[in-house]
Amino acid sequence: MRTAGAFPALGLIMLFLIGAEFLWRRRGRGYDLRAAAASLGVAAGHAAVRPVTAAVILTALQFAYALSPTPLDVRDWRTWAAGFVAVELAYYWFHRASHQLRWLWANHAVHHSPTEMVLPAAMRLGWTELISLGWLAFVILALLGFPPLVIGALLALNLLYQWPLHTEAIGKLGPLEWILNTPSHHRAHHSSEPAYLDCNFGGATILFDRLFGTFREEPASGGLTYGLTAPLASNNPFRIVVHEWSRLFTDLARADGIAARLRIALGRP
Repeated sequence: MRTAGAFPALGLIMLFLIGAEFLWRRRGRGYDLRAAAASLGVAAGHAAVRPVTAAVILTALQFAYALSPTPLDVRDWRTWAAGFVAVELAYYWFHRASHQLRWLWANHAVHHSPTEMVLPAAMRLGWTELISLGWLAFVILALLGFPPLVIGALLALNLLYQWPLHTEAIGKLGPLEWILNTPSHHRAHHSSEPAYLDCNFGGATILFDRLFGTFREEPASGGLTYGLTAPLASNNPFRIVVHEWSRLFTDLARADGIAARLRIALGRP
C-alpha cells in the first residue's frame, strides 16, 4: 500500500514545484504557458505509448540476461553498486549517440525543442524511443550479466533525478558541481549556442563528461539560448514529435542509393 501511494505523492510534489517555478518566473523572466501546455501534451502521448515500449525493452533485457555467461546476483549489493556505474556509463554513451547519430536524434530532438528551461520541459519526451533503438545500450548491460531489475530500477532513478535539473531557479551548487549533474550543467547541455552543442551528456553524474572531454561549464553570466538550432515554431504536440522524423525521411527520400541513405541516417544531425 505504501508503494502504491508513492506515485500520487510524487505527482503532487512535481505539481507543487511546477507551480512554485511558475510564480518565480512570472516575477521577472516570464513564462510561456502555451509551450508548457505543449510539453504536457507531449508527455501525455509519451505516457500512452510507454507501456508498449517498456514491455518490448524489458523482454529484450530478459532475453539478453538469459544469454549472459556471467549473470550477476540481484540480491548482492555489489551488483547494485556496479550497476549504478554501468547504467551511468551506458546512459552517457546512449545520450551522446542521441546527439551525434541522426536516427537517434530524430526522437531525442523532441526533448530539446523547448526554448525555456522550465520543469515541464523535462517531460517533453519523444514517442518513438522503440524505433530509435538507443535502448540497445542497456541490452548490452544485460548481456554482461546485470539483471533487468537492476538496470530498470537504476535507470528509472537516474531519469527521475534529472527532472529537477530543467530549471533556472537553482544556481551553482558548489563542490557538488564537480561530481553531480546539476541544473547548471544541464542548462549548458540544452543550449543551442555553438559553443555548447554536444556537451554534458551525463545522467546523475558529470564524471564521464569530464573523463571523455565533453564537459562544458555554464557561463557565469547565464542567459543561454535554449532549443533547437533551427527553432520549431509550434506548440502542436504531434508536430513536435514528428518534426525531426519528417526532415530525416525527406532527406532519405531524396538520397540516391542505400549507402547514401545510411550516411544520412547514421550521420550527424
